[in-house]
Amino acid sequence: MAERGGARVSRPSERLVPIRDGAVRFRVLSAGSGPPVVYFHSIHERGAWSPFLDRLARGHAVHAPLHPGVQGSTGVETLDDVLDLALAYDELLTALGLPRASLVGHFFGAMVAAELAALFPGRVGRLALVSPLGLWRDDAPSADVLVEPVESLPALLWADPASEVARRWAALPESDEENVAAQIGSIQRRAAIAKFVWPIPDRGLAKRLHRVTAPTLLLWGDRDRVNPVVYGETWRRQIKGAALSVLAGGHMLLHEAPEPSATAILAFLDGP
Repeated sequence: MAERGGARVSRPSERLVPIRDGAVRFRVLSAGSGPPVVYFHSIHERGAWSPFLDRLARGHAVHAPLHPGVQGSTGVETLDDVLDLALAYDELLTALGLPRASLVGHFFGAMVAAELAALFPGRVGRLALVSPLGLWRDDAPSADVLVEPVESLPALLWADPASEVARRWAALPESDEENVAAQIGSIQRRAAIAKFVWPIPDRGLAKRLHRVTAPTLLLWGDRDRVNPVVYGETWRRQIKGAALSVLAGGHMLLHEAPEPSATAILAFLDGP
């Protein structure tokens, strides 16, 4: 176990899973046992594992792949668009031996999870989307956090930028070598994801959401300044039977409030 922000975080197992004859390789972290859950990361998650995932892994087999081009996953240059990315994840689930699993995702990761649920309805048991990207409203545009200056990000991402978790997130590594590596990692992560959502994240997902058949939970922070909570109702109307829950917090809800977020999602995943 390791300490992260006062919370004990387990050390999940890691593996590199190739698909397409090795053209794409996913770094996948896994922990826990029970019904399978696949977690899709957001843009500004700097770690591959978190207290939130630890909480899910107490009663589920949690698999957290890193997007191609991010933190050890490779092959983003071989992927054409969001559809190709979703197909790659479908192939990854096959490689992991998961014909069916519940999907949980945050922001960009939630967009990918929703694409999978729309394209392959039979693969998805339950679907939990936290502040999902992928729809667009001219009256409430999502913030372009891929190009925002670094100094502006804390106020956008966190409900309380002065909180301990927000300050730890914004802190730079102490050594020059670690600082340079962190900056390179940030650039690579944003560039890899920008390929699929920049400049406008609307890639036609709204036309496919009617295909989602999995029970769906939409989870939002009430002070989300990146992806306004008004999008929650837009998503709820697009997915038949979807439920919307709003918790206290900002865009980085899973990191600001890991226990309430995990409690809400687990109640949904394990519900009737």
